[in-house]
Amino acid sequence: MIIDCDECALRDTSACDDCVVSFLLGPTPVDLTDRQSEAVEALADAGLVPKLRLVPVERRAG
Repeated sequence: MIIDCDECALRDTSACDDCVVSFLLGPTPVDLTDRQSEAVEALADAGLVPKLRLVPVERRAG
């Protein structure tokens, strides 16, 4: 899973303040393996870090 804040529709909104990427790494592209993604989700479910708030920007064809 590639997480790139530049490709998030919620970039530079209050959602960034409550996103695990901003919380842990700042606005840096991140490439997570499936296991890493599952670990981040488990941490968020346990309330230890915020949830991933990524909303991919919709791109129109052509």
